[in-house]
Amino acid sequence: MAPLPGSGLAKGLAVTLRTMTRKSVTEQYPDVQPDLPPRTRGVIGLFEENCTVCMLCARECPDWCIYIDSHKETVPAATPGGRERSRNVLDRFAIDFSLCMYCGICIEVCPFDALFWSPEFEYAETDIRDLTHERDKLREWMWTVPAPPALDPGAEEPKELAAARKTAEKLAAAQTESGEGES
Repeated sequence: MAPLPGSGLAKGLAVTLRTMTRKSVTEQYPDVQPDLPPRTRGVIGLFEENCTVCMLCARECPDWCIYIDSHKETVPAATPGGRERSRNVLDRFAIDFSLCMYCGICIEVCPFDALFWSPEFEYAETDIRDLTHERDKLREWMWTVPAPPALDPGAEEPKELAAARKTAEKLAAAQTESGEGES
């Protein structure tokens, strides 16, 4: 049987009427903050204490939006007769968010966990030059980084925690044995 002429128009108008009678749900953004997923890519935070100035993040960045300056500093020997060591000291760490494409490569390649995603997304500026955030601003974003999710109950313990626990147990056992030997 052939469809009646104008039935498509009637179905379309029925959908329009149903939609018009429903209450609309509008988020009043500035007054009501949105519920963001836990792994939202907002802005990148820097945990400066973990940064060893290895430059991996700057070299791997496809946009070349990470700027790092450093100098070498000589550290005196820890023990008498030992040799002096040199280490890199971070002078400048900046990310130009006007160039960043939020790919997260810098965070993935950092071997020392110095860079993290923060869910903050309200960092608009009136001047594009103000979108280059220096290390003090990146350090402020670290306070907004959420804690990592808990491990699954059936997951095995991370090897770092297992090694630390075994070392602590050996140390505690050695202290117990030395305490019993003195008695």
